[in-house]
Amino acid sequence: MLLEFTKMHGLGNDFVLIEDLDERLDLAPEAVAWFCHRNFGIGSDGLILVRPASVPDADFFMLYYNADGTTAEMCGNGVRCFAKYLVDRGLVDTDAVSVRVQTLGGVKPITFVRDAEGHMASATVDMGAPVLDPSRIPVDLPGDRVLGHEIVTGAGSFEVTAVSMGNPHAIIWVDDVESAPVTKAGPLIETDSLFPAKTNVEFAEVVSRDHIRLRVWERGVGETLACGTGACATAVAAVLADIANREVTVELPGGELIVRWDSGGHVFMTGPATEVFRGTVSIPDEVPGRE
Repeated sequence: MLLEFTKMHGLGNDFVLIEDLDERLDLAPEAVAWFCHRNFGIGSDGLILVRPASVPDADFFMLYYNADGTTAEMCGNGVRCFAKYLVDRGLVDTDAVSVRVQTLGGVKPITFVRDAEGHMASATVDMGAPVLDPSRIPVDLPGDRVLGHEIVTGAGSFEVTAVSMGNPHAIIWVDDVESAPVTKAGPLIETDSLFPAKTNVEFAEVVSRDHIRLRVWERGVGETLACGTGACATAVAAVLADIANREVTVELPGGELIVRWDSGGHVFMTGPATEVFRGTVSIPDEVPGRE
């Protein structure tokens, strides 16, 4: 089975994109995991299928898979890469400055800036309004918000704030993000029984009211160099705690994103996307569920 693919990244958070406009692909989790494997496959944090939209208010549909083969509702860095794929391949009009992308977490309007060659240089994604209701995040806790709730794990006790940006996030404030127990506590919190759909886990250090440093343990992936939805959820949590402004630079290991929670309630994320290379790959016969 031969497939053409494109390798892209948003601040080092990398993806394999496959065009599937005729919707013929049905990749099993094992096949997705093979693509994403950094030793035996292409290597990436996730896989994205480019499909036509199935709702009238969107132009294309981004089907996103985590590296373990599970689907996710939304990926902030992935959706910027998705937009770049559409723009750079001419799948949107050459004079277009916006596109609406359907995701499992809803339709995301994206505006973009082109470079001199007409390729996408950066994009601003309207991530929608954050979800704070525990039942919708979901978090198995009562009340209308989860702010600083103590959770005890085998790696210690942590106070978490829960926010959904179309996918669940648990934000933890730390004094020094470099020494935060991301790889020890991250997987324990991700799979804690409080989170019935599991959760992404953010370890965040407030440098100033307009600057946050962040490391993320991504659900179904592990620690990544950047997480767009995680940056947005963290910015929201910081505003709720009154420790940051409504527009903030979020510094991740892979680079910086600008996040703004506007007075209308929507969160906007601005950042780059980069194409690394294109290729053709043959999925080995021994990979289960190739089609």
